[in-house]
Amino acid sequence: MVMGMKVELLRYTADPERLIAAAAKSCASKRTTTELLERLSDEKVSEIVRDVVDMGHLSVIEHAYFTFSIDGISRVTTHQLVRHRIASYSQQSQRYVTLDEENFVIPPTIEKKEKAKNLYLEFVRKAKEAYEKLLEMGIPPEDARYVVPQGITTHITVTMNARELLHFFRLRCCYKSQWEIRKLAWKMLKIVREIAPVLFHNAGPSCLSNGRCPEKKFPCPVKKLLERGKKSREEIEDFLENTP
Repeated sequence: MVMGMKVELLRYTADPERLIAAAAKSCASKRTTTELLERLSDEKVSEIVRDVVDMGHLSVIEHAYFTFSIDGISRVTTHQLVRHRIASYSQQSQRYVTLDEENFVIPPTIEKKEKAKNLYLEFVRKAKEAYEKLLEMGIPPEDARYVVPQGITTHITVTMNARELLHFFRLRCCYKSQWEIRKLAWKMLKIVREIAPVLFHNAGPSCLSNGRCPEKKFPCPVKKLLERGKKSREEIEDFLENTP
């Protein structure tokens, strides 16, 4: 009935940090980006990328793109995801793909309460039955899908440049973000950090990336964790990824 979230990095700009560093350096150099790609040392690449991000000169990091395959997330979450407009999306269509499987995301708050979970599963079962009966009556899938709950899983291909990813992580890794898209954001961040560790070394919610919380009136347990100073950044990141 329930399937787990799966995130894969399909493609990305080759050697993204070197490209970013060369592009940034070319703005104040007689040498072309092609020449700089070959001449810059690894240490200089890291220095330039770190400076670019820390100073907020982010136009040059737009040259680096990352494409993800995301599966097992609900349409509740994809509706939030596609609000990030500086990105490209290709999502499974319910007009052309009938619901052959009963895969739905169950929110943890519902999962842990037996009565709530039973109510949820009963609703899903009835919705699936209604959907199948509508198809049997000759209703096209694009119209029958109106009875399908938003908790149904889907898959989507997402491409973002590095600048938009930083923006996405700042908003969606935050504790205030809805739990499922927050979990997705942290999975994506962990993946791109493996590819570009300097570029994304400080990525995450505002409280971790720049030490400032824009949600001043929102009661957040992370604020207390940071104030007490008893948790490492890794522990706080794990808390944000896995806490509903």
